[in-house]
Amino acid sequence: MTDVPKQLVAALTHRYVIERPLGSGGMATVYLARDMKHNRQVAVKVLRAEHAAELGTERFLREIGIVAQLSHPHILSLYDSGEADGLLYFAMPFVEGESLRRRLERETQLPLDEAISITVDIADALHYAHSHGVVHRDVKPGNILLDAGHAVIMDFGIALADRALVGERVTEEGAYLGTPEYMSPEQATGEHELDGRSDMYSLACVLYEMLVGQPPFVGSTARAVIAKHITDPVAPITTVRPEVGVGIERTVNRALSKQPADRFATLADFAEVVAGSAGSDVASLPARSIAVLAFANMSADPDDEYFSDGLSDEIINALTKIEDFNVVSRTSAFAFKGCNEDIRSIGRRLNVRSVLEGSVRRAGSRLRVTAQLINVDDGYHLWSERYDRELEDVFAIQDEIAESVASALEVVLSDEEKRAIQKVPTQHLQAYDYYLRGRQFFYQFRRKSLEFACEMFNEAIAIDPDYALAHAGVADCCSFLYIYWGSNQQDLQRAEAASQRALELDPESAEAHAARGLAVSLSKRYDESEREFKEAIKLNPNLFEPYYFDARAQFQKGEFERAVQLFEQAAKLQDDYQAHFFAAQSYAALHRMDEATATYRRALAAIRRHMELNPDDARAVTMGAVSLCRLGEKREGLEWGQRAVAIDPEDAGVSYNVACLFALEGEPEEAIRYLEEAVRGGFWHREWAERDPDLDSLRDHPKFQAILERQRGS
Repeated sequence: MTDVPKQLVAALTHRYVIERPLGSGGMATVYLARDMKHNRQVAVKVLRAEHAAELGTERFLREIGIVAQLSHPHILSLYDSGEADGLLYFAMPFVEGESLRRRLERETQLPLDEAISITVDIADALHYAHSHGVVHRDVKPGNILLDAGHAVIMDFGIALADRALVGERVTEEGAYLGTPEYMSPEQATGEHELDGRSDMYSLACVLYEMLVGQPPFVGSTARAVIAKHITDPVAPITTVRPEVGVGIERTVNRALSKQPADRFATLADFAEVVAGSAGSDVASLPARSIAVLAFANMSADPDDEYFSDGLSDEIINALTKIEDFNVVSRTSAFAFKGCNEDIRSIGRRLNVRSVLEGSVRRAGSRLRVTAQLINVDDGYHLWSERYDRELEDVFAIQDEIAESVASALEVVLSDEEKRAIQKVPTQHLQAYDYYLRGRQFFYQFRRKSLEFACEMFNEAIAIDPDYALAHAGVADCCSFLYIYWGSNQQDLQRAEAASQRALELDPESAEAHAARGLAVSLSKRYDESEREFKEAIKLNPNLFEPYYFDARAQFQKGEFERAVQLFEQAAKLQDDYQAHFFAAQSYAALHRMDEATATYRRALAAIRRHMELNPDDARAVTMGAVSLCRLGEKREGLEWGQRAVAIDPEDAGVSYNVACLFALEGEPEEAIRYLEEAVRGGFWHREWAERDPDLDSLRDHPKFQAILERQRGS
C-alpha cells in the first residue's frame, strides 16, 4: 500500500480496496483493487489530475456512459465510473493474461497465424465500436490484452478523454495525446475529425510490429516519429521477414496509407483481407510458380483483343499441363489487364516467382508475337523472344513459348508433357478464331454471353466437326444455362450430347472429361460423373473445373466433408469467389462454424477482388451479401442484396441467393417470396435447396414445404 496515494485510498474506500499499482501512462494510472460490493478483483484506472481538470466531471461521466454501452467479446467492458474527491476513475475487469506489449518485449516477433488472429479479434472489436460512434484513438500493444487465446482491447474511456482534448495536440515538448509510434497522420496533424480509419492505421502499425519486431516508424523523439508517419514510406515487411509473404505485406501497406481514403473502408474490410491473405508465404512458393498476364493487343483493330486474350489463355492452358509448374489462374492473372503497375509488384501480388508478359499484332495473314519472362525477385529477364510468322503458325508459337518458359525455368519436359503441349486442337484457323471468340463470351458468364459463346463454338464446329474443345465448350455453355437460367431439359440434352461427342473425338482431353462429368451430374448420375472428374484430374491435376464441379455434385448429394475438400482444392488452384463461398457453406452445413466464419471472410475478400473488375456481377454481389450476413454485418448484407436485385431483377439465381439472405436474417416471408421468384424463373435444384444451410430457418415453414412438394419431380 505504500505506493498508493492516501487520497486515492480515502476517496474510493466506500467501494474499492486499492491493493497495488499495475502500471501508468501519460493520462492515467491503473491499480489492482477489490470490488467490495461484488467481491471480485478489478482494475481501477484513475485519470491524472491535470487531465481530469481539463476534461471536467460532467463530460467525463457523459462520455464514459457511451463507452459503457459497448458490449463485445473483444472489448474489455466497463464495470463502473465516477468522481471521488476530485478524482475521475473507471473500473474494468482484471484480466489475468498479459498485455501484447509484454508479449512483444519477451518474443519480439510473433508467429504469423497468431499475429493475424490477434489483428482480426481487435479489428472486429473496433469495427463494432465504430458502428456505435466511438473511435478508440489509442490502439497500441499496451492496450491489447491476451487471455486464453483471445485478444481484447481496453481503454476506450481514455479514448473519449483524448477526444475532448483534441484541440491541444501537444501538451508539452515531445508529449502527445495518443502514442506517437501508432498515431495516424491525421491524428498527428489534427486537421480534421477522426473516424475509424485512424484506428485502422494504428492497428496496422501493431500488426507490423508483431511481424517485424518494431513499429513501422521509430525515432529519437515523438516529433521525429510523427514526422515519419506523415512523410516517410513504410519499409517492406518481407525485407526483414520474407516468409510472411506479399499478401500480408500489401494489406498492411494499404492500411498504412497516408490518406484515409486510400485505406480500406472499414475495419471489417481490413479484417477480411488480413484473414484471406494469410497464405502468401513467399518462402514456400514453388520455384516454378508463374503468372501469364493478358498479352497486349497491338493490332490496328481494337476488336482483335479476343485474339490476344485467347492466345494468352492458350499459353496458360499449355503450362498447366506441366507437372512441375504452379500456374496462376486466368481469373487472377487477367485482373491486371491494362494495368500500368510494375511487373515485380504484380508478381508479388500474385504470389509467384516469375511473370510472362507479351503483345500480339495481327495484320492480314501475318502475326507478330513478343514475349518475355521476368524474374519477380530482381526484375531481370529470364527469357524473351519475338516471333514474326504467318497466322497459320499460331499453334507453333504457343508451343514454342511454353517450351521456352519451361527451359528458362530449368524444367525437363517428359514425352507425355511435350505431346500435350504440342497437340494441335484444329487444323482450321477460322474454326480456331471462332473458338477464341467463344471463349471471350464464355468468361463473361451471363445468360446472353453464354448463348453467344455457344453460337461461336457451333460456328467452329461447322468448319471443323472434329474440334473436340469446341464440343466441350458447347457442353459447358448448355450445362451452365441449365443450372442458372431455366433448367431447360433441351439444354441438358445438348450438354450431354456435346460432352459425349467431345470425349469420342479426344478421350485424352481433361476438358472433355470435366465437361462430361458436369453434364451427367445434372442428371444425378453421380457415379458416372465422379469417374469423369477423376479422369480429368488424372489427365491434368492443375485444372480447376473437375474439382469445382465434383464439389458441387458432392454438396448436392449431402457429402459435405468431401465437398469441403474439393472446394478448398479448387480455391487453391484458382482464386474463384464461388469456390471460397461454397467451401464456407459446406463448413456451415457440417456445423463447423469457426472454420465457416474464417472461410466466409476469405470468400468475401475474393468477392471484393472480383467486383473491382466486375462491379455488375449480380451473382457475386449476392454471395457477398450472404457472406456479410454470416459475418454479422446484417445492414450491409441487406444493402448488397438490394444492389444485386437492382443489377439484374430478372435473374432467377439472384432471386434464390437473396432468398437465402432473408432466411439468414430471420425474415421468412421475404425469403419465401424470393424463392417463389426463383422457381418461376426456372432456378430450382431441390436436392441443393434441401441441404443448403442458408435455408435452415425455413425448414418447418409450410410454404417452404409446399415449394419442395411441388418440385419433387425436379
